[in-house]
Parts: sequence; C-alpha cells; structure tokens
Amino acid sequence: MQYGPLGEEMETHPFTPYGFAKDALRKSLEILQRRNPFTLQWVRLFYMYGEGQNPNSLLSQLDRALDEGRERFEMSAGDQLRDYLPIETIARCFDWATTHPDMNGVINCCSGKPISVLDLVRQHLARRNGEIQLVRGYYPYPDYEPMAFWGVQEKLRRTGFIID
Repeated sequence: MQYGPLGEEMETHPFTPYGFAKDALRKSLEILQRRNPFTLQWVRLFYMYGEGQNPNSLLSQLDRALDEGRERFEMSAGDQLRDYLPIETIARCFDWATTHPDMNGVINCCSGKPISVLDLVRQHLARRNGEIQLVRGYYPYPDYEPMAFWGVQEKLRRTGFIID
C-alpha cells in the first residue's frame, strides 16, 4: 500500500484484485502505445461525490440517514485522509484532458488537498444544514486501504486547470 501524496510518475503498487486489473490494463496500453504511438490519457480518480453516486458510498448513506430523520450515523473514527472532489469537477478534469492532447500518461484528477473523512462528513452536514449524532469508531478501518493518501495534481496544474 502507498501512503501520503501520490504523484503521476510514481510506480504503482496495487493491493486489491480490482487495482491489479486496472494497473495491468494501463501497463498493457503503455506497451501498445510504444509500438503504435497514440495519445494515452489515463485519468486517475481518487474519491468523488455528487449526484448519481453509489448509494452505498459514505455521503449517500449520510444523506439517507438525514432524509429518514435518523438520530445517529455510524461511521469509522474518521481519521483517514483522502482526496475528494465533486463530480462536476471530475467532469471538468476529463473535458480539460481531452482538449489538451499534449498531456500523456497518468493524469491525477484530484484536489491535491487531503481531508479527513470526519471533516468531509462535517462539511457535508453544514452544506445540508443537517444535524445528526456521529457515532465514530462504529466501523473499523479497512485493511485494504492506507490511512492517508491523496493525489498530487501535476499535469493538470501545468496546463492551467484550476480546481474551484
């Protein structure tokens, strides 16, 4: 597992079968690109939220708890550091990349600013004017993810992309 800031040129070390599969596909495309040159833009996503998100994602579950008028919301202790972006910004990253074919290889679509899961939840509650008791530590930390990782936005920043 990799901890801390993840740059676009860093060697990857996938930990899950899903991660291995994605990494194998990227590496296969890079081999193909060396044989037959073409623009390869591998947009690496971190965490996203917004309309249409997985109903089992953290903020979807929190929204459901608020909408149902629950008094408590069970979560981990919330100390994990992650990199979150709204889906609208994710879409802008993809649009920007396609209009900049000189960006090649891995492109981190990220904020570059780690935020704790607890702070993300609190910010979301503030946006919703929601009140609910947070039951921290109810869920253990997953053993398949590091406690802290976030993206370093290099290529997008160099081409003038600005996160709102």
